[in-house]
Amino acid sequence: MLNRPESHNKPHRVLVIVPAYNEAEGIGQVIRRLREDAPYADVLVINDGSSDATSRIARDAGANVIDLTCNLGIGGAVQTGYRYAAEHHYDYAVQIDGDGQHNPCDLRSLLSAQFDTGADMVIGSRFITKEGFQSTFARKMGIGLLSALVTRLTGQNVTDPTSGYRLCGRRAISLFAREYPTDYPEVEALMLLYNRELSFTEIPVVMNERQGGVSSISAMKSVYYMSKVILSVLLMKTKKKRAWENRYES
Repeated sequence: MLNRPESHNKPHRVLVIVPAYNEAEGIGQVIRRLREDAPYADVLVINDGSSDATSRIARDAGANVIDLTCNLGIGGAVQTGYRYAAEHHYDYAVQIDGDGQHNPCDLRSLLSAQFDTGADMVIGSRFITKEGFQSTFARKMGIGLLSALVTRLTGQNVTDPTSGYRLCGRRAISLFAREYPTDYPEVEALMLLYNRELSFTEIPVVMNERQGGVSSISAMKSVYYMSKVILSVLLMKTKKKRAWENRYES
């Protein structure tokens, strides 16, 4: 448990959710770094039907593990973590990738930003200070397009909508435990927050190159991914507009 700022005296509980599919190469190091840099947090690995030794290595490194019997994909794995966080009454849930891209030492900065802003979600962005690994050129172009789209639709500047390094407070945990996008959910989750009138903000973090495993978004899937996400967020914006119209008419 971690103490709140001086104006609060109730300790809060932090859960780190690590979705993992065939991450045996790097998952042990991720957990060891979390235990060193964030000893106040509990670590939960969602083993998403891996065919390698991800589950065993995660347990040996000291994490709690939920083994899914089949591969649900990133959305289903992450929602499993949020459901666990809600059922066990955690104050904060932090999503961290199992491939070593995210630095556990930045977790305190995410928590501090939540304390300062009260945002329902705090996102770690690699593009604010542009330090560390910045992704490939093609992916940066795609992220830039999604960034412009989400910024336009929500009216809030968003620099890294695909970042999987994000911290949620209790309201966002409760929402995501009930409802969470599937497939490639990071961008859609922002629109879900916006539609439910929950807040989010970004802070700078430094990311690393993937330390092991293979990205779920291959070059062949990138066009499908972009098309699906763009269509999805536009539909979600339409739902938001209709909800406001119905509220006004009622």
